This record gives sequence, C-alpha cells and structure tokens, in this order.
Amino acid sequence: MGGASRLSSSVSARFVFQCPSCHIVTFFFMPLDDFHLQAKAPATIPYFLKEQVRELIIDGRFRPGQPLREQELEQRFGTSRSPIREALRLLELTGLVVHVQRKGFRVRRYSEVEIRQIYALRAELAAYSLLQLANLNFDKLLESMRAYDRVLARAHLDQDVRAYAGNLRDFHLLAARFTANTPLEDALSRLYEQVEPTRHIYLRHAMSQLPYDAFHAKVLHAITDGDLPRAAAMTRSDVLATVVNIVQVYEMAAGDGLS
Repeated sequence: MGGASRLSSSVSARFVFQCPSCHIVTFFFMPLDDFHLQAKAPATIPYFLKEQVRELIIDGRFRPGQPLREQELEQRFGTSRSPIREALRLLELTGLVVHVQRKGFRVRRYSEVEIRQIYALRAELAAYSLLQLANLNFDKLLESMRAYDRVLARAHLDQDVRAYAGNLRDFHLLAARFTANTPLEDALSRLYEQVEPTRHIYLRHAMSQLPYDAFHAKVLHAITDGDLPRAAAMTRSDVLATVVNIVQVYEMAAGDGLS
C-alpha cells in the first residue's frame, strides 16, 4: 500500500490509502477519541490497526481476558474484517493477544505464575546487560541515563503514565543498546512488550504514591560509582520486589475493571 494522508474532522480522522500499482483508493475512518497523535500510521492498514488495538489494551480500555470480537472492531474502526483479523494475528505474535479455538481472539490474561516468570527472566537479562559494561567506558551511557532521569522526573510530576512507563522502559534498555548486544535488546524488548499492560495498570494505580526515581535511582547511583555488580543486583531486586504488587493490582484490574 502507499502512503496515508489525514484529513481533519470533528468526529473522526480519515485516512486515504492509494495503491501505487493499481490506483485503488481506500478510505479508512478512525474515531478521534481512539487516535493518538504520537502514533504514526504504518504502511498498511493491518499494522495501523494493530497499533491502535495495542494502545487500547495497554491503556486499560480493553481489559485482561476481554474478548476481541472482530465484528465489534470492524464497527469501531470502520474497516473490513480481513485487516482486523490480520492485526489481531500480529498482536498474537507479540503476546498481548491469544486465540482460543472456536472462541476467537481475546486480550491475554496472565496467571500469577506467568507474570512472576516473565519478570524474573527480565530481571536476570537486565542485570546481565549491566554486567556487560565491564571494561567499557560508559560515560556516554551515564549521560543518557541522567537525561532519562530528568525526563522521568517531569513525567512523574505531570502524572503522565504513558510517558513515564515508556521512558522507564527505555532507561532499562540503555545498557543493552550501549553494548550493541542486539539479541539481548530484542529479548528484553519482547519481555517488556508481553507485560506492558501489567506495567501500565500498576503505574496508574501506584505512581502518585511513589517517588519518581523508585525504579531506577539505585541502579543509576551504582553505575555512577562504577560498581556494576551492585547495579546488576539493584536492577534484579527492584524488579522482583515490585512483582507482588503488580500481581495484586493486575488481578484487581482483570476481575473488577480497575484501570
């Protein structure tokens, strides 16, 4: 498919897709209350829809375990069933959505064991990424971490869960990126993506009660001191210490509609 242009409307955003080879034009309408300006429309409708459904899952409007009925999504996004189904299959690959035989797609609902396992694995990989900094000059990494610290402080002051969660995630991926360990970065990114709804649910519930640097201060101080083993240990303990509360709030959201 070719590029997309957006025409303003008081009710919906209209996207126009034109195939450069066949010259067929497709009109696609998106309700403005579901349209996030920071999300760029990918080259095809299914990928665009995937990003929109992902946002609805992460921000809590689609709850854990909620059925994702294709007909309802067709009406919501004003498009046909084929791109909806493809978008859901793409989300299934990320781990955010599951497909149940003869029941269709639904938002993935993690068990307590699954949440603990994913966070434990993430903790180990994040700790490992910091240990890989040994024998490297990581002054530039520290500059980046301090810049993220300032951004996180601002997001916390504004109580902007989306900005805070996204920048905290990027902060903890910095070491893997700095060492150019692409397989490690990919593995960590996928683990983050799988449990992204749990992070947002927890932060919506608890962020106002926590200091802005609750999840990175100890790590930053240890790296500043050049103590990588301590930084790795702090990363591991910070992640694992939070899991109990994450599980509790997630179960409330899945059962009672907390968001």
